[in-house]
Amino acid sequence: MLDVCLLGCSGMMPLPRRWLTALMTRYNGSSLLIDCGEGTQIAIKNKGWSFKPIDTILFTHFHADHISGLPGLLLTMGNADRTEDLTIVGPEGVEKVVNSLRIIAPELPFKINFIEVKDESEELSINGYKITAFKVNHNVTCYGYSVEIERKGKFDVERAESKKIPKKYWNSLQKGETVTVDGETFTPDMVMGPDRKGLKVTYCTDTRPTRKIPLYAKESDLFICEGMYGEKEKKANALKNKHMMINEAADMARQAGVKEMWLTHYSPSLVRPEEYLKEARKIFPETYTGKDGKSVDLNFSEE
Repeated sequence: MLDVCLLGCSGMMPLPRRWLTALMTRYNGSSLLIDCGEGTQIAIKNKGWSFKPIDTILFTHFHADHISGLPGLLLTMGNADRTEDLTIVGPEGVEKVVNSLRIIAPELPFKINFIEVKDESEELSINGYKITAFKVNHNVTCYGYSVEIERKGKFDVERAESKKIPKKYWNSLQKGETVTVDGETFTPDMVMGPDRKGLKVTYCTDTRPTRKIPLYAKESDLFICEGMYGEKEKKANALKNKHMMINEAADMARQAGVKEMWLTHYSPSLVRPEEYLKEARKIFPETYTGKDGKSVDLNFSEE
């Protein structure tokens, strides 16, 4: 099961009932954070989740509404007696940016490991997550992220028994290990069925529509996408500042064939995004407005 919570859905500035951009996921004891706008700590507290298990933070880009909450979060994690390493991923320059912010959080009881994303797309494997970063189209370097939990095939007992593989090696084969005994080699494909459908969440903000977005968001269980403007008269703003309209986000979801889309990263002027749902659902019926604290438990399909 993958727990997903949209901690904050405001763009540019926080509002009384709308914190700045952040998303958090939990899986198998690991917590992952995407972006950390001002107020992220409060949003996590409001949700009742913990800071301490956060072991990976992904940054889409370095605008303040996506990263300004980081120094305080690091201090809180340090005060919680955390000693495990923290991994921070972001565009080129992420180490320099984070260390600059750490002027007000210089001493931490844990190490920070940095991964800089430089290419058009990069694939990472971290704490059981398969993470794909893909470059989008903003006025600074910006990435979207697909976070996947892959699922191996079922262990076939009958095949294992027919090949006379000793039971004490079954666990190793299930883990993907090759076993050689008395000159005979047993490989996982001899006893494992085809990979089963896993779970996939794609997060994309601060961009114009691109051909890449549907490609990397393809068949996501949940697609969380910027819908900064709903008003038609704001289209010029979207084009100038390289943001996305709600109807454009719906079209990205339609092209990607996702199960469900949540809108996020609203402009402060967009007070009631739900007013634009009717038109968006004509394009993609499973469009929903995100709000602070909106969450879902994604479960593996039974096969």
